[in-house]
Amino acid sequence: MNDARPKLLVVDDTRANLVAMRRLLGDCGAELVEATSGNEALALCLEHTFALILLDVNMPDMDGFEVATLLGEAEQLRGTPIIFVTAAYADDVNRLKGYRSGAVDYIAKPVNDTILRSKVRVFLDLYNARMQLQQALGELSERNRQLQAEIAERRRVEAQVRHQATHDMLTGLPNRALFHERLRDAIAQPATPGRGFALAMLDIDGFKAVNDTHGHPVGDALLKAIADRLREHVRADDTVARLGGDEFALILEDATELSLLLQRCQQLCDTLALPYPLPGPSGEVVARVSASIGIAVWRHDMPSDEVLIQAADRALYEAKRAGKNRCLLDVAHAA
Repeated sequence: MNDARPKLLVVDDTRANLVAMRRLLGDCGAELVEATSGNEALALCLEHTFALILLDVNMPDMDGFEVATLLGEAEQLRGTPIIFVTAAYADDVNRLKGYRSGAVDYIAKPVNDTILRSKVRVFLDLYNARMQLQQALGELSERNRQLQAEIAERRRVEAQVRHQATHDMLTGLPNRALFHERLRDAIAQPATPGRGFALAMLDIDGFKAVNDTHGHPVGDALLKAIADRLREHVRADDTVARLGGDEFALILEDATELSLLLQRCQQLCDTLALPYPLPGPSGEVVARVSASIGIAVWRHDMPSDEVLIQAADRALYEAKRAGKNRCLLDVAHAA
């Protein structure tokens, strides 16, 4: 079992002094570690974390000042408090040198038991308070990390819920609610020269036959493939939405040139009419469908978005009545 008590290093080259320190500090609440030389003290400091070092000044080979200086040069050790233990006659002469070496206090020899215990107690209390603070800061940091993770997860879930509320679950396209929001936003844009948008209502010709012949899984796969083609063939600022079933809607920006608008929609028709290799219950199924598209251009004298939708729906009806697999413009409201 690990000893959780703080560690106190006593450095003295005289065994009798170490025994005396052991006797005086045996009940101070710290684990006592002893060293008989400066080199041994340095080695121990690299292996252990000490709450306090009681360091004899006068030692052979390496005195206490040298030890303190070397400890102060090591970043991980310079914060360890050092109390110099020195003979009374040398105390005044070397005090300034000791403080410059890194000492925080002095105890004169012969050691006064009460002063020694009192000073050791102060530094042990400071060490324990610092450790408690570090532990509290560590726990606070961990709790903060957990809170940040919880917040990030909550935001992710909220974003997922918002996305699910505004997007079609099968195709991932904006749903009817988001489509109407985007349409209102487009209408709300101020009228500027050269800016205009169009609404295209789109039905898939032959979808019901595929669904009835091959089943709903193939029908769902077909709808996802159609959604992918629509995404790939519209511009980044356009909106493609699934309104339900095989009905889609497109808000097409930069629709000021009617000839270019019709050309874009015809390209969509051509793209959607290409064969669809799809996974079926008994192997690959190749579905062939087409699209009918009705187009209406927004005019600022239109009273509402419903008027624009009705105009596109009329054009869609005419496209179906004219034989499907084509796009038609609502001429009644064309510029």
